[in-house]
Amino acid sequence: MKKYLFTLFLLVGFHTYQSAQEIEKLALSIGVIAPDFNLKGVDGKMHSLANVKNAKGYLVIFTCNHCPFSQAYEDRIIDIHKKFAIKGVPVIAINPNDGDREPEDNFENMVKRAKANHYPFNYLVDNDQNTAKAYGAKRTPHVFLLNAQRKLIYTGAIDDNFEEAKDVKIKYLENAIQLFLAGKPILTPSTKAIGCGIKWKKY
Repeated sequence: MKKYLFTLFLLVGFHTYQSAQEIEKLALSIGVIAPDFNLKGVDGKMHSLANVKNAKGYLVIFTCNHCPFSQAYEDRIIDIHKKFAIKGVPVIAINPNDGDREPEDNFENMVKRAKANHYPFNYLVDNDQNTAKAYGAKRTPHVFLLNAQRKLIYTGAIDDNFEEAKDVKIKYLENAIQLFLAGKPILTPSTKAIGCGIKWKKY
């Protein structure tokens, strides 16, 4: 029995490793045009980047309900949207998690959380997870800052301290947006996303 469980563990681990490698290969590189999508929002409507009016850029953030990292960053994401949406760079939040594996992240609970926390941005569900795979998202939260032509100009973390907003020393994302809006090169276009692993569907 122990030998069987060990073999099963290896097979599951290998399958997970292969999936991670496949996603890594699909990950967007800086300067590459990101794909558009057509995803259902908590408002019941379908949303795409093409439908965002007067956008100078797009801030696509893969996030979710249950992850402690996403919860810790929730207020900061709201603040970032309020600060930069009026400048033409709105947040588009996407939940990539399988709601069957993680019920707290199902669509019904997305609607409840968005309403309870007064999300000022679109919160979309990636039911088939194809958008997360196309972007190469690995964690929640995982940020992808795009310019008006949808070219990736920054990806990774929001800042350097998920635990305490008051102790943040480097605001990676805000710095990138400020430089982009000023027409200056982004000095650090890529950082490591810190958060919960995406809950992929089991096949």
